[in-house]
Amino acid sequence: MATPSLSLQPDLEAMSAEDVIRWAAGEFGEKLCLTCSWQKQSSVLVHMVSELGLGIDVIELDTHLFFRESYETRDRLVERYGLNLLRPRIATVAEQHRDEGPNLWERDPDRCCHIRKVEPLLKALEPYGAWISGIRRDQSPSRVDTPKLEWSESYGVWKLHPLADWDEKRVWAYINVNEIPYNPLHDVGYRSIGCIPCTRPVAPNEEERAGRWAGSDKLECGIHIERNE
Repeated sequence: MATPSLSLQPDLEAMSAEDVIRWAAGEFGEKLCLTCSWQKQSSVLVHMVSELGLGIDVIELDTHLFFRESYETRDRLVERYGLNLLRPRIATVAEQHRDEGPNLWERDPDRCCHIRKVEPLLKALEPYGAWISGIRRDQSPSRVDTPKLEWSESYGVWKLHPLADWDEKRVWAYINVNEIPYNPLHDVGYRSIGCIPCTRPVAPNEEERAGRWAGSDKLECGIHIERNE
């Protein structure tokens, strides 16, 4: 698929996160969505979109393996900001056990992530032309070159990363100043939060995402990896 042209593409790298979102809303309108996994970046982006007065659809990829605190954070954010939350259908854990065998996340975490995250997101993004994500360059070596705007051949949408140039300290400053609800697991060593079986707290000297798939060389769930097909 050829990369589609945009009517006007300013220098997004020089723009603030708010201006990137504002530009995207003007460019894509109702074809713009936001994905949330109820980590600290989700809190920032949900608040930012609300402050801009934008009614952007929010897609939640509920793997059915989130921590209780993640679901509670979701509910607090939905209540406070009146989110239009969309939840694509994802196979239950029982269905996955039946089809793939028990505890697939232990035997083949890439396959588990593909079933529970990548495939549902492919379906969920079909109506949209652009997708806002909260990934940041300082999170891990695999994200250091993340641009604020890129075309995703895998999903057939534009990907926007308004917080790409933010560091973790700035994320927390924004949350604290604006008194935004956030996932309390962040307060007990979980700097990055995913599914229960594949997430652990990190030590102060570790990278932010070191607690994800610890003990393996896996760095990403697959959502943000372009696939060569």
